[in-house]
Amino acid sequence: MAATPAVKTLPDAQTVTQVRHWTDRLFSFRVTRPLTLRFRSGEFVMIGLLDDRGKPLLRAYSIASPSWDEELEFYSIKVPDGPLTSKLQHIQPGDEIILRPKPVGTLVHDALLPGKRIWFLATGTGIAPFASLMRDPETYEKYDQVVMMHTCREQAELAYGRELVESLADDPLIGEMVAGKLLYYPTTTRETSDRMGRITDNLTSGKVFADLGIPPMDPATDRAMVCGSLAFNIDVKAVLEGFGLREGANSEPQEYVVEKAFVGDGI
Repeated sequence: MAATPAVKTLPDAQTVTQVRHWTDRLFSFRVTRPLTLRFRSGEFVMIGLLDDRGKPLLRAYSIASPSWDEELEFYSIKVPDGPLTSKLQHIQPGDEIILRPKPVGTLVHDALLPGKRIWFLATGTGIAPFASLMRDPETYEKYDQVVMMHTCREQAELAYGRELVESLADDPLIGEMVAGKLLYYPTTTRETSDRMGRITDNLTSGKVFADLGIPPMDPATDRAMVCGSLAFNIDVKAVLEGFGLREGANSEPQEYVVEKAFVGDGI
């Protein structure tokens, strides 16, 4: 109860409307959307709480909901001694968080040259921006095929992405657009499952192409977006460039983009 007075002084406050704990390390939550906020699916904003000194403690979080959603959804790791998530993981509906309504990011369609197939490559909570993009009609208007590769250590950590993908078929806005276009390829690296292995290994070995019955990456037609740890991003960049893809940005679109602001362990 001691923290109650601080709630009233939160800057850029938005109200938590829903919280769901997926595992002891992962949770998602929804908050009210600022009336002035306009964003492109795949972008991130700064969110947070007040620290013990009453100062804003903010981190970059990808918006997991699509640009048309009336609320904002976020997907987060829980770090027991993390400066922010040690507090954020305890939020309840009705609580307030700080949300700076200034979206930015590189995982947007405008940062890629036109193509026929797009790859979403993510580890852990790096699937958040793709949760937004997979629910955006523009994704299916721009591409003939969408491949979502998501890798976690254990099967339970894939639940958020799996449930979202399975729900798309019944989505009244994009259900018909998704049919036959979205290919979902979840793998684990620690726990035994139907599909195993790191994204980099499954790409370089050609296993993902064989499993899905699709041709290898071709820079003339393939585009990719990457979101994960710094080490993952570096490794995937090397793989994509091995296929001939070049890194782009909002100011200079190319064949692939990487989200450099993603935060994982330690937040």
